[in-house]
Amino acid sequence: MSRRGLAAAALAAGTAAAVTWAVGRALATSPPAGRRRWERTNFRGSTVTLTGGPALVAGVTAGAALAPGVPRPVRAGAVGSCVAVGAIGLLDDLAPSFDPDGRWGRFAGDAGSKGLRGHVLALRDGEVTSGVLKIGVIGLAGAAGAALVSDNVPDAVIGGAAVAGHANVVNLLDLRPGRANKTALLHAPLVLRGPAKAVGAAALAGSVASLPDDLGERTMMGDCGANTLGALLGLAMVAREGRTARLVHLGVVTGLTLLSEKVSFTRVIESTPVLRELDGLGRRP
Repeated sequence: MSRRGLAAAALAAGTAAAVTWAVGRALATSPPAGRRRWERTNFRGSTVTLTGGPALVAGVTAGAALAPGVPRPVRAGAVGSCVAVGAIGLLDDLAPSFDPDGRWGRFAGDAGSKGLRGHVLALRDGEVTSGVLKIGVIGLAGAAGAALVSDNVPDAVIGGAAVAGHANVVNLLDLRPGRANKTALLHAPLVLRGPAKAVGAAALAGSVASLPDDLGERTMMGDCGANTLGALLGLAMVAREGRTARLVHLGVVTGLTLLSEKVSFTRVIESTPVLRELDGLGRRP
């Protein structure tokens, strides 16, 4: 990485980390519409807040927007993806708290409409849930972002599907404290190269800044944070990938998505010693 590229990545990372931390503190102190709307119960039965997601989105968006030397199409794709994916993810996160027993409750869906298969079945039955809407928006955001960093339509289509799939896979992993953020950090060799390296640096720095509260079970990323983080990492990879690499990328995220419908990732992680140790690192016993 050149000196100029290193400086751009450092500035993007610093901005993302600082904004993630500052917005996280502000939202924790005074969450919009009150704490109850943002609070959820995690796998352990502890009460956590969804404010970690918007804080992360604010940080990585600022990092991508303000980093110097980023090609204009890459910057536009990154910022647009963050805003669109973050907004629809937040709607999906908060919808159950708007009116649980009324229209918003039906829009939020139930346990039977979760997962890709559940969303598709709900749509087949004429039910438009927040999850169905989220799939559509993430797909469009991925396509738009990939189109901005592609030279032709086939590459844009393949890249867009890979970005959308990446967003979904990171979200699928957000079932235990710190898991999605740790997964993001493992992307460092893949996203700190190419024309979107500053965007990749912003995504990684946002993860580092949000990881302590995530591991401490004070906040959770939710769909807002996890989907956005996955989309941004996916776009940073697609921006430097040729067609063959994009096809491999798409194949991997598609395979993992389909596998998740049959296999519990948590069960696989907990039954694999190395993955179990990495997954539990820094987490409360």
